[in-house]
Amino acid sequence: MTLIKGDNKKPWYKQKDVRAITVIWLVLTVLLVLNGLYLIPYLMGVQASDTMEDVVRTMIYFTVAAAPVASLVFAIAIYSLFGWRYKGNNAPTTDGPAIRSNNVVTSTWVLVSSILCLGLLVWGLSLMSAIHTENSPAEESMVVNVYGQQWAWSYSYPENRNVESHELYLPVDTQIVFKVTSYDVVHSFWIPEMGTKIDANPGAVTETKTKPNKIGVYTVRCAELCGLYHSQMQNRVHVVSKEDFKAWVSEQKQFAYNAPTEEEQS
Repeated sequence: MTLIKGDNKKPWYKQKDVRAITVIWLVLTVLLVLNGLYLIPYLMGVQASDTMEDVVRTMIYFTVAAAPVASLVFAIAIYSLFGWRYKGNNAPTTDGPAIRSNNVVTSTWVLVSSILCLGLLVWGLSLMSAIHTENSPAEESMVVNVYGQQWAWSYSYPENRNVESHELYLPVDTQIVFKVTSYDVVHSFWIPEMGTKIDANPGAVTETKTKPNKIGVYTVRCAELCGLYHSQMQNRVHVVSKEDFKAWVSEQKQFAYNAPTEEEQS
C-alpha cells in the first residue's frame, strides 16, 4: 500500500518522504502549540474581565487543537517545495500517485477532523450561551445603560439615581449588565480588554454582560463603521474599587436627576 511517491518496495510508513514529512510535522506542531500557549495570550493584551479570560482561553484551546492538523498541511506543502521539486529540463507529463484510495489515511483524516470540529463547536456555543444567560439571584450585579451616537458614547446608571457620564465607571468584581442602544445609526460597543462587544442599534436595546476583575483604565471603542469620525468614537473605562465607585456616584449626584428610590416612592 503506497501513500506517496517513494520507494514502493517499502511500506508507506518506512518511506523516506513519509519520515521527512513526519519530522517537519512534529516540529511545526510543537511550534504552533507553543504559539498558542504563550504568544497568543501576550498579543491579546490585558485581560480585565472574566469574559476576556474566556476569550483568551478559547483562542488557546482552538490553536492547540488545530495545531496538529494545520502542521500536517504545512509539512506536506513545505516538503513538496523541496523534496518533490522537479529538476529536469522538461515539465513532467504525469502527476504523482494519489492517496485518495488509501482508506486508512482518508478515514483517519475525516474522523479526527470531525471530532475536532464538533468539540470546538460545542465549546464555542457553550461560551456564547454563558454570556447571555441570566445571573443567579445570589450574584451581585449592576445595570449600565449605554447610548451611542455620532460620534460619542454616554452612560447612565439606573440603579444609582440615574447618574450620567461620558466616561464609563465600573466597580471591580461586580457583574455588569450593559443595555446598549443608539440614537442614530448602528454602532458597536466594544471594550477590547474586557472581551465585550455588541451592536448598538437605533430603536432597540441589546444586552451583554461581563465582570471586571482588574482595577485600571481601559478603552471603549466603536467597532462598526458609523461615519466620518468613526475612528474617534472612543472614551475611557475606569474600573475602580467598590468604595471608590460609591464615592464617584456621590460626587455625580449633584449633576444627575435624583429619581426617587422605591422606599421614597412608598
